[in-house]
Amino acid sequence: MCSGRNCCQASIPSLLQVFKPRLDPTNVDQGACKLAVLVNETWFASNISDPFALLSIDYVPAILGWVMNVNVSYISFYCQRNNNESLISECACWPGFEGNPYLELGCKVVGSVIFILVLLFGLWRLYKLIKKRQNKELKKKFFKRNGGLLLQQQLSTSDGSVQKTKIYSSKELEVATDGFNVNRILGEGGQGTVYKGMLTDGRIIAVKKSKVVDEENLEEFINEVVILSQMNHRNVVKLLGCCLETQVPILVYEFISNGNLYKYIHVQNDDFLLSWEMRLRIAIEVAGALSYLHSAASIPIYHRDIKSTNILLDEKYRATISDFGSSRSIAIDQTHLTTHVQGTFGYLDPEYFQSSQFTEKSDVYSFGVVLVELLSGKKPIFSASPTESRSLATHFIMLMEDNRLFDILDARVKEHCHNEEVVAVGNLARKCLNLNGKNRPTMKEVTTELERVIQKGSNVQQDSQENESIMADLSMQYMGCISDINNDL
Repeated sequence: MCSGRNCCQASIPSLLQVFKPRLDPTNVDQGACKLAVLVNETWFASNISDPFALLSIDYVPAILGWVMNVNVSYISFYCQRNNNESLISECACWPGFEGNPYLELGCKVVGSVIFILVLLFGLWRLYKLIKKRQNKELKKKFFKRNGGLLLQQQLSTSDGSVQKTKIYSSKELEVATDGFNVNRILGEGGQGTVYKGMLTDGRIIAVKKSKVVDEENLEEFINEVVILSQMNHRNVVKLLGCCLETQVPILVYEFISNGNLYKYIHVQNDDFLLSWEMRLRIAIEVAGALSYLHSAASIPIYHRDIKSTNILLDEKYRATISDFGSSRSIAIDQTHLTTHVQGTFGYLDPEYFQSSQFTEKSDVYSFGVVLVELLSGKKPIFSASPTESRSLATHFIMLMEDNRLFDILDARVKEHCHNEEVVAVGNLARKCLNLNGKNRPTMKEVTTELERVIQKGSNVQQDSQENESIMADLSMQYMGCISDINNDL
């Protein structure tokens, strides 16, 4: 501030809201120039040596330090707390924004930033488009490699029966299984993983995702899909369709609700007992299904992996054969020569293991092991001692040769079964486990024999009930006679 005679200066402290200078003239200062100005202290110190020089300057620089309450913030700018004053912050627009940060929405995007954002969004959209096109091409490649064109050809040239085969998209099955969620896994095996899923129409399905694909046998695989989709037997799991646009083919089956036979035989459950009658019925149902596959189907099919984990039980505990991952359709009067042995140890036909030649009698052997499981409640490979494991089939044959069948009988059913039925089933299992495949019965003969066992058991039970009824009548008549005699006396 200059009054014409002299000048003075004063600093303006922080947080000062009002600064009002007043110049009072004196007699000495009459007619002299007076001024008061805000000026940047640093600039003043380096540029003005004589304060009166300000009279000849049009303007001087000044810096206003804006501050705001720390509790107020907007997304378009950032604020930094003042080190000296805890209640205030200095604010500025974010990089790429400009404007007044102390006004709501006062910071605006700089034009170049808008361009960059638009460019990035465009590149992202282009990437998604390219990725989508690549996925589409990859699905086409997998579909062709997995035999999709061959399947479409068969669907278009065949009669209505093959139309039952549905080709699912990978998207449908991803939605059905919640992205193949691990919590949806029903079971895992050497052939692949089975997931529980639900289609958009509400149907519950079992989705089998294979682990590997044999490109050399894709034509055979497609034929199997068509053949299995035409299977019409209540004890053979229904193949609903497949998905071929994934890296490995995915098969879609009907869902069987009560799990596999293995857990009911080998997992202790005090709430549910697999009775002798149920075991017999399950044996007949499995035998009937295998007989159908071997002889009644349009083309004979060998399952090649019959075991208790591949026998599923529905809500009424009816048996259903599942997992045809190793199955093969065979021309009549032919056997199947394989380059490597497939199956599960404990159920594997020794003759097939040695010769690699699979016949319908190989399925019969595996079924014989399942029969012994139902009889004994033991696993196909069980622990005879802490250091020794034994084959159930071999152990069973040894007991049969020593006339000790009842030594192996499951204690859970021993008191509720008929000895004649146990002996008949034991003898049948022994025939199925004959080391010479030619001496084993066919599955049709096995089914007939099991039906005869049940029929005979029913007749015995009926005769027993009739005898009890006759004895009751005789007893009543006897008591009546005694009463009459007493009355006469």
